[in-house]
Amino acid sequence: MKTVNVSLVGVGGQGIILTADMLAKAAALAGYEVKKSEIHGMSQRGGSVTSQVRFGSKVCSPIVQVGRSDTLVAFDRLEAIRNAAELAPDGKAVVANVDLVPITVSSGQQQALPDIDARLREALPNVLLVDAMKIAVEEVGNERTMNMVLAGALSKTLPIDEKYWIEAMHELLAGRKAKLIPANEKAFALGRAAV
Repeated sequence: MKTVNVSLVGVGGQGIILTADMLAKAAALAGYEVKKSEIHGMSQRGGSVTSQVRFGSKVCSPIVQVGRSDTLVAFDRLEAIRNAAELAPDGKAVVANVDLVPITVSSGQQQALPDIDARLREALPNVLLVDAMKIAVEEVGNERTMNMVLAGALSKTLPIDEKYWIEAMHELLAGRKAKLIPANEKAFALGRAAV
């Protein structure tokens, strides 16, 4: 099997690292060789976070070259536009239909990006918009499960059986975080259903 490249992008606090860890663990449980890399930057202060996961029969490097991601997962629309160059020409983008206001805009240092809808369609013509925050808040009752909604949507686009995703989630949330499993399972299922 050829190596599958997935880039996950967003800002600190959105659960990008946990989602990438879940993807990597699910791929490993499915029997693939897996490599993962991440860049945190100023993530705890709302800065950009990028995580890349590569899996397949044989994976030599954890880094995905620009323009080679088979799937781009963006936790908000602005980060999707900003990172559109990561996606391969025939790649798919799974994007949370969320607009986060950058601190530079809210502080008045910079103007908001105009025409986000048009720019998103132009940058990512093969985009799958997921109402991840709306689902997390209105159907799960916990906005912090937005990442699991996106993970569920992502799982429908990759060759990894659902059971491995669930097993990975249980392993990652075991112990102190075990009480979070039911809400995260619900969010994951709703994300799969949204695709």
